[in-house]
Amino acid sequence: MTDNPNRSTGWPGTARALARVKALPPWSLLAAGALLGGVLGGAHGGLKTPQYTATSYVIAVPTKKSDPAAALGFAQAYGRVATQLAVLGDAQVWAGVPVSTLRESVRTATSPDAPMVSVTATSARPDLAADIANAVSRSLTRHANATKGSTHVKLLRFSRAVEPTEASSASAAVTGLVGASAGGLLGGLALLVRPRRTPEPVPTASVPGPATAAVFRGQL
Repeated sequence: MTDNPNRSTGWPGTARALARVKALPPWSLLAAGALLGGVLGGAHGGLKTPQYTATSYVIAVPTKKSDPAAALGFAQAYGRVATQLAVLGDAQVWAGVPVSTLRESVRTATSPDAPMVSVTATSARPDLAADIANAVSRSLTRHANATKGSTHVKLLRFSRAVEPTEASSASAAVTGLVGASAGGLLGGLALLVRPRRTPEPVPTASVPGPATAAVFRGQL
């Protein structure tokens, strides 16, 4: 089988594509990047399942045999153990979800100035987010108070989590704006590295050299 000499090797098509890219106005890459990024970001925000967040609070209170500094220290410790298996094992019964779900959705935070622990849960269902946060804070309080005789610090429910009315995840409009910004940035980077048009050479009048000019005057 012989090769067809008329078959294209791909180089002419590549050259034509590069020529088209060179001919594009500079702002076109920015506009195309922003438009594509906005469409992709908006689609991601619209198709992603909304997430809801609920938070409950517990507070460490010193007994008569302790002081506020000890309560603050134990609050930091309780914030670290709130997501451990011992606490989540009881919380799964009250929340009605497995421990793996609790580990994925629950986050805790403490304050360096106040003996308080926040338990935040995230879920696709607003009622479940509140149930998980309340279940974990209830379990944490129960485990902490089981040892208050030795720690001299008791844990109290300060505020229950309520069912959120709005999603905490970004909306399609927000993700679209973020995508448009990222796309515009990428378009600007592509603008910096794109091949540039080579300017056409400007014809210049030829000037005879000294020897040629002398011969020409002798002929006159």
